[in-house]
Amino acid sequence: MTSQYVITVDWGTSFLRAYLCEVSDQTQLKLIDTQIARGVCKCDGEFEKELMTCIAVWEAQYGKLPVYLAGQISSSLGWHNTQYLPCPLKPKDIAFGGINFTANGHDLYILPGTSCQYPDQSFDVMRGEELQILGWLQLDPTHAQGRHMLCLPGTHTKWVLVEDGIIKLFKTAMTGELFDIISNNSIIIEEPSQDFNQDAFNDGANYVLAGDIGDFSHDLFSVRTKQVMEHLSKQKATSYLSGVLIGTDVRAAQRSSHWKLDHVESIHIIGSIKLSECFATVLNLIDCPSKIYDAKQTSIQGFTSIIMQRNNT
Repeated sequence: MTSQYVITVDWGTSFLRAYLCEVSDQTQLKLIDTQIARGVCKCDGEFEKELMTCIAVWEAQYGKLPVYLAGQISSSLGWHNTQYLPCPLKPKDIAFGGINFTANGHDLYILPGTSCQYPDQSFDVMRGEELQILGWLQLDPTHAQGRHMLCLPGTHTKWVLVEDGIIKLFKTAMTGELFDIISNNSIIIEEPSQDFNQDAFNDGANYVLAGDIGDFSHDLFSVRTKQVMEHLSKQKATSYLSGVLIGTDVRAAQRSSHWKLDHVESIHIIGSIKLSECFATVLNLIDCPSKIYDAKQTSIQGFTSIIMQRNNT
């Protein structure tokens, strides 16, 4: 059995996460080492310098390794602005839809973005999350069969419909960004708290799930009114707000006209464990069980999928 090494990079707006991986004959990636550097919006456009500094220790040991990159580095803010590939998409479409180039003697490949268009002619886009979708498909052959819903929670949460191994469409919710903005810049959170309170979170989610759709701004203000009426402490308000926002996100996914959540075979959550557990909790409140996957490992599996597709041509 022979092996070689590759570098895979998940390069977002805030952080660059580079992974040194060993590739076996079966083109399975084994994580060897990790390096973290500055994100797209923090390195003043010096993308090549940032990357080469980050991977210099690996270059000294292994030479000029191929590098695969995903995330905002392929956006208009990044190094090379790749196209948005329209859904429906197969893994092979993503594996060959990006850009190949060289930098400092390394062969680099940047993944494309993805897009979808709804019947009302509106659009949605994503960059980086498609890597985790490919990784999830790579984890189990049964994932490429049937109709599944993927939830990728984060700053901009993605809900993705996958049918028979094809990315059919997706929707974005600004759940994480709204939480950050409201927690730090709104009257409804006077004292932001890092201490998570499960009961307050559940109360916020249940309040939304029991209410009428379309009352989002009213639901948000309940964070304030419950404190004023002494039904919610300032220390628990941040957790309650999280419940309101994630409850709103899950309710929208449940009632979306673009899919029937109760008609999918399974729901899978890919993200940080704590945040994924919050989404799983709210999904359980509407009798939709889900399975959680680690975001880093799923991303590495996504790069495995890309390498397999490109090596099998």
